[in-house]
Amino acid sequence: MLLALSMELALKAWFVFDYDTPEVIRSHNLSKLFASLKPESQDKLDFEFRQSVALLHPNIFYIDYGIKNVLEQHENAFVDWRYIYEAENITFDKSAFTATLEMLLSEFKKRYRIEEVSPILPSE
Repeated sequence: MLLALSMELALKAWFVFDYDTPEVIRSHNLSKLFASLKPESQDKLDFEFRQSVALLHPNIFYIDYGIKNVLEQHENAFVDWRYIYEAENITFDKSAFTATLEMLLSEFKKRYRIEEVSPILPSE
């Protein structure tokens, strides 16, 4: 459940950077959140997914395996896993999902830089 929430928050953070707004889609649906990103962000993440995640975590059920497939497969993961005791049939590819989340976070870190700032001390 926390992996799904982490993916949701990462996609929402990406949306905030894309549109320079704190207003995000009020949804837990990972596919919808991904689709709300700017097309160039979707392309960038899909390209990186294919270069890193798909090579290490192939899926024989898809001819053109991309990040959308992982997000569609787990689009309602947060809700489904939160109420897992009610579910009859839930599938989860933890390694591919985790690798996708790690890739997304790695790409997100490239969008900004962190600089250490020290307080200015009064001169004597």
